[in-house]
Amino acid sequence: MTQESDVDSTVRMRIRSLRQARGWSLDSLAERAFLSPSTLSRIETGHRRISLDQLTSLARALGTSLDQLVETLNDDDVVIRPERDEHRGLTTWLLNRGSGQAAVTVAKMRITDEAQGPGADMLGVHPGKDWFTVLSGTITLILGERAIRIETGEAAEFSTMIPHAIKALGGPAEILIILDHDGQRTHLHPPAHT
Repeated sequence: MTQESDVDSTVRMRIRSLRQARGWSLDSLAERAFLSPSTLSRIETGHRRISLDQLTSLARALGTSLDQLVETLNDDDVVIRPERDEHRGLTTWLLNRGSGQAAVTVAKMRITDEAQGPGADMLGVHPGKDWFTVLSGTITLILGERAIRIETGEAAEFSTMIPHAIKALGGPAEILIILDHDGQRTHLHPPAHT
């Protein structure tokens, strides 16, 4: 099966499923979409190609968008894949990928002990607060002149106006971190190394 026929089949299935979920007959949806019931039947069964104007009309009648009817079936909208930064020994999973509050990013990070973790190349300062909890391992939070040890199951919240860095201690560690906009820009997108 080609990608085009996969999308075509998926669109037909979505039209039928949305119609049935609303409890509408072919006649009811056809009337709402300004189509004949026989045309809609042939569209749903694959005996007729769907024109763009018919697809637009069906999307409107079903209360959905054209994008939602034709979106592809890859798994990128479901599976969160890790982003690795070998230089810093950091693997990051962005858990809200823009779907949460615009001002907050939630991420899981795995930090190796050889590497330094977010902000460890040098102590960073930015407006706001960072919050994290240690899922496994031990973290050293460098906060100004202090080195604070944070164990599995413990959490930290701190002002990011204090120079700070996060390091793994004695082996790899994993944290769940919540960053505001400035924290995301600083910790997830560090400046390129020269």
